[in-house]
Amino acid sequence: MTETQLPLPCPADRPDAEVVIYDGDCRICTAQVSKLPWWDCQQKLSYLSLHDAEVAERWPEMSADRLMQEMCLVDSNGHWHWGPEAIRHLTLRLRRLWWAAPVMFFPGSMFLWRPLYRWVARNRYRLSGTASCDSDACELHR
Repeated sequence: MTETQLPLPCPADRPDAEVVIYDGDCRICTAQVSKLPWWDCQQKLSYLSLHDAEVAERWPEMSADRLMQEMCLVDSNGHWHWGPEAIRHLTLRLRRLWWAAPVMFFPGSMFLWRPLYRWVARNRYRLSGTASCDSDACELHR
């Protein structure tokens, strides 16, 4: 985290916010999630690393294996949105992302977004490189 970057708000900070669950050990994931607060000008989101014990406490039925494969967004109704569907959901929820909604909702576009998302997610530790990894997590997922 840089000096100018504030910590991401957690569900305790924003109890009514939707929760983005991401891989906090992944440099690519944390870099992308750290950009979300700017897009979230209405403060509709809170954040948890999938490695945080609170995830298993709040959603014990949520698959840890699936969380390692793709991010999850838990909306205000308790519904889970996974991977590219989570990104698609964000284009409707975040005012500053309105312009991306037509691209994400273009008929048939998920046939492109799903495999692209899965490829990046599967290769995220390799793509981030070991030089930028602070823990052994990168080696675990190579």
